[in-house]
Amino acid sequence: MILVLAYCAVLLSFASGLLALLMNQRATLLELSQYWFKKFPNSNGHYLRLIDSNLKENRFSHLLRLTVFAVLGLSGIFAVLAGVSVLISKEIVTDQISLGLPWLPWHVRFDCLSGFFFLIIGIAVSAVSLYGPGYVHAYAEKQHPFAVLGLFTGLFISGMLLVLLADDAFFFMIAWELMSVASYFLVAFQHEHAANRRAAFLYLLMAEVGALAIILGFGVLASFTDGFTFDALREAKLSSTWASIAFVLALLGFGMKAGIVPVHVWLPEAHPVAPSHISALMSGVMLKVALYGLIRFCYDLIGEVQWHWGVVLLVVGTVSALGGILYAMMQTNLKRLLAYSSVENIGIIFMVLGLSMIFMDNGHPHLAALGLLAALFHGFNHALFKNLLFLGAGLIHHQTHELNIDMMGGLIRRMPQTSKLFLIGCMSISSLPLFNGFVSEWLAFQTALQVDVLDNGVLRSLIPVAAAALALTAALAAACFVKVFGLIFLGQSRSRNCDKAHEVKDKGMLAGPALLAGLCFFSGIFPGVIIYLLNSVAGQLLGQTLPNDSALGWLWLAPVSAEQASYSPPLVLIAALIAAGISFWYLRRNPATVMRRAEPWDCGFGGLTPRMQYTSSAFTMPLRRIFAKVWIIDEQIDKDMQGAMNQDVAAIHYQLQVHDHSWPRLYEPVAQAVNNIAKQVGRIQTGNIRVYLGYSFVTLIIMLWVIS
Repeated sequence: MILVLAYCAVLLSFASGLLALLMNQRATLLELSQYWFKKFPNSNGHYLRLIDSNLKENRFSHLLRLTVFAVLGLSGIFAVLAGVSVLISKEIVTDQISLGLPWLPWHVRFDCLSGFFFLIIGIAVSAVSLYGPGYVHAYAEKQHPFAVLGLFTGLFISGMLLVLLADDAFFFMIAWELMSVASYFLVAFQHEHAANRRAAFLYLLMAEVGALAIILGFGVLASFTDGFTFDALREAKLSSTWASIAFVLALLGFGMKAGIVPVHVWLPEAHPVAPSHISALMSGVMLKVALYGLIRFCYDLIGEVQWHWGVVLLVVGTVSALGGILYAMMQTNLKRLLAYSSVENIGIIFMVLGLSMIFMDNGHPHLAALGLLAALFHGFNHALFKNLLFLGAGLIHHQTHELNIDMMGGLIRRMPQTSKLFLIGCMSISSLPLFNGFVSEWLAFQTALQVDVLDNGVLRSLIPVAAAALALTAALAAACFVKVFGLIFLGQSRSRNCDKAHEVKDKGMLAGPALLAGLCFFSGIFPGVIIYLLNSVAGQLLGQTLPNDSALGWLWLAPVSAEQASYSPPLVLIAALIAAGISFWYLRRNPATVMRRAEPWDCGFGGLTPRMQYTSSAFTMPLRRIFAKVWIIDEQIDKDMQGAMNQDVAAIHYQLQVHDHSWPRLYEPVAQAVNNIAKQVGRIQTGNIRVYLGYSFVTLIIMLWVIS
């Protein structure tokens, strides 16, 4: 029954794509029928007149969008049901599908690890199914056909779900490529822009390089066994060296898809150009599928993790977390900022996974379980608040046609409901108490604070440094999203589009983010529910769970012991409500302290204007001065002079461009080397038939020599 639910989720997501395609074909037939009726008006065409009338009223397109997203929503519901069912029952269900190669059918395995990521995908898809019909209405059908968007959205989600079900390397890579190629077409959906085509090509190129690394990683395991099924790969007996080689290949392949530094450059390019609900799925969900792949490969297939792998993950995660949020601070494009923020959160997850591996190899399985649980919990939380923020960005873009936060402002008065939902996302991603982001990062800190149980002096010195970097990352994230919310929703509007903005009329576009916002609050107040489900995953992979008194308690969360540290979100909520009630009563009781509304002080300049407000670059200037070496900064100040001998300043023009070090340091040298090699190889194309025959003859001689 559990596997049937999982199959239904896959088939429904696939069916939604086919439904969009088939309905588009019918729409094409309707257009042809309309043309026939106009071409031959004297024909007996009562049915064609009905078609023509239906086409003019545009009812068909609206029904098409609703039907496709309704089927997609059912897919999300079945995915949630399947995930929760397997996590509660703790079953491992296997099956075979008679597809693939004749001697290698597709093997299916649905366990707790797969079920947890099914839950993540299902929640995100359910929210997108509510949000999507209203959002895609803005696209012109002829220029951006819904059939293309609907087809590849369904294939994209199907690919992600199939990755979680795959139990052999062949099936896994087919599903992985389906996910990657389908998402490529979604990134290139608005292909009329050169920047979109470039971003899509970069994404596909790096996705294929990562896929090659994953294939090589599977190949290392398969060379020590007699099959490609995961059961066979689990039996592989690898030396420490070969196991480390397989780990590095897996880290490169899955890390490239997850967006860790320095192989993250596709992410801030691809996410901003995709439709917002696709950006939400890519950033909030697809990155977690890469995380699933790494956990499955290291904890399940290789089995015996090594502590120096944990050090690699800890260092890479620390650099990604700190670098991601620093780059996010400098962005003015909202979706690009959110994409860099995903690099930060993936870095946090990798940090805690590294701690889990370190504790596991040093004989502390209960702390390893805590680290794995904290990483998975943060992955779950990131899926919630990052989907919420990307859908919120889509709402803002839909209503203002702006993504540059320096051109926004004052939207809290024009879009009050959107502002509340976006505020919950900002508070969650800033790890503030009462919201889910705080709980997972608190668990991450609790994992790092157990460093005193280790005997290795290097590790005892390295982990506190990483914990300090994590604390700095959390502080910078809070500052970053204070900037985001303040510049977008507070103050005065900076553009005509923001002056004309209003709350979206389609209630579904608010219902999707509202669902995610509610889950952010619920999982922040009752984290024990999620931890209870996560214990099934830790028990399956590590054979160890958190103590029952901390894992099952709904009131208190004590991950190590109540004597060391504990956290009670319900009590914090009650205390906050009491404090708010007392403050409200005091302000109401004393007339002298009653809050009043008045114009802000304008320093005597005769009224505030939008130009007097902070911009993004002004807000981040102190941090830009402190961390100047992190970015490539191009800052220019041009003055227009006038008057006698050009002594008077008429105007000042300020330009700031911040670039990523990864491009000139890593990717541009590689691109230059490839171009140089291509030029050298191009010399063999002489155009002389005798030279080509000579090439063939030499190749034949070499092949005969190799074979003999």
